[in-house]
Amino acid sequence: MNIRVATFNVSLYGKKAGEVYERLIDGRDPKAIKLAAIVQTVRPDLLLVNEIDYEPNAATSRLLAEEYFAIAKSGRSPIEYPYIYAAASNTGIDSGLDLNGNAASGEATDAWGYGVYPGQYSMAIYSRFPIDQKNIRTFQKYLWSELPDANRPRDPETQKPYHEDRVWSKLRLSSKNHLDVPIQIGDATIHLLASHPTPPVFDGAEDHNGCRNHDEIRFWLDYIDNPDAVYLRDDAGNSGGMAAEKAFVILGDLNADPADGDGKQDAIRRLLGHSRVQDPKPRSPGAAEPNAKSKANAKHTGDPTLDTADFGSSGHFRVDYVLPSESLNVLDAGVFWPTRQDPQRELISASDHRMVWVEVEVP
Repeated sequence: MNIRVATFNVSLYGKKAGEVYERLIDGRDPKAIKLAAIVQTVRPDLLLVNEIDYEPNAATSRLLAEEYFAIAKSGRSPIEYPYIYAAASNTGIDSGLDLNGNAASGEATDAWGYGVYPGQYSMAIYSRFPIDQKNIRTFQKYLWSELPDANRPRDPETQKPYHEDRVWSKLRLSSKNHLDVPIQIGDATIHLLASHPTPPVFDGAEDHNGCRNHDEIRFWLDYIDNPDAVYLRDDAGNSGGMAAEKAFVILGDLNADPADGDGKQDAIRRLLGHSRVQDPKPRSPGAAEPNAKSKANAKHTGDPTLDTADFGSSGHFRVDYVLPSESLNVLDAGVFWPTRQDPQRELISASDHRMVWVEVEVP
C-alpha cells in the first residue's frame, strides 16, 4: 500500500485562548480556507499540523478537519480524517520559575515552552488510518538535564550556566512535546515521531534557544539509536527508545537548516545522515525563484529548491521535514510551493511555512 505523509506548520494561533476556535467556527475563515485548499490538493493520508491550539477535547483541531478539510470549495475534493490526535503542549504553561532571569515570573518566556496562553503553537495528527491511542508515547515532561551530555546553555565569556542549578534541574526539554504515535495501516504499523523544537533565535550570547533546539532534535537520534535506554522515560513512566525492527517517520517543523541560519547544525545534519533515516530531499520550483529577498537568499549556501519556509527579510530556509525510516520504500516527495505563474500561488500566503510531503510504500 502506498501512503502520503506530510507536515505543515499552519500558523493558526491567536492572542488568547479560544480566539482561533471562534475564528474557525463558521467555516469562513479566509486563512483556514487556503490551508484547507493546500491539504485538499496534496491529499496526505497522514498529516502533522504544527501551530494549532490544543484543548483536551481537540475542539480546534476537529473544527479545522470538519469545517474546512472536509468541505469542498473551488472545485477541490474534500478530504476526511476520521482519526485525530491533538497533543498537549508545554507552550504557555507557567513554570512558576524565572526562566529568563529578569527577576519576574509568569511571563510568556517563563512558560515551559514560550507561549502567551496554554496550548498555543501545539500539534495535531490527522489520519485516514486508525491511531493506536493506547500505545502513544509522549515526552512533554521529559527533563532536559536527563538527556546525556545535554547542551546546557552557558555564558560564553564566564562559562557560567545560564540557568542556576535549581532551575536547570526542573527544565523540560521539549518546547511543545515529543510524540511517538503508532498508526495502524492494515497489518503494518508506522510510528510518527513528531515534534516542533523552539526556534534557535530570540535569545542572547548564551544561545539558550539554540542549545534547546539542538537537543530537541538530538532527542530523536537517541530515541532511534537506543531501544533499551533507561534515561528515555516517557510521561507514563515507561523507558526505552525505538526498537530496531519498527518502521517510523520523523516529521515536523524542526526549526533547523543543515546549511543556513543561526542554529547549531550538528544535530540536524546527524539526523539527516543517520543510517536508519532516509532524506528524500523534497523539492519545489517556487522556493528557488528570484524575489525581493534575493539579497538574503544570496548569502545562503544550501540548495534553494529544498527550502520549506519564507522568513521575510531573513530569506528562505529548509526547516520542515518528513524523514522515513530506511525500512520504508520512498516513491515520491515534494514541497507545496508553486511558482508565480501557477494559479495556486496565492494559497501559500496562509503561512510562512510550506507543506512537505513524502509518499512511501508500506510493506
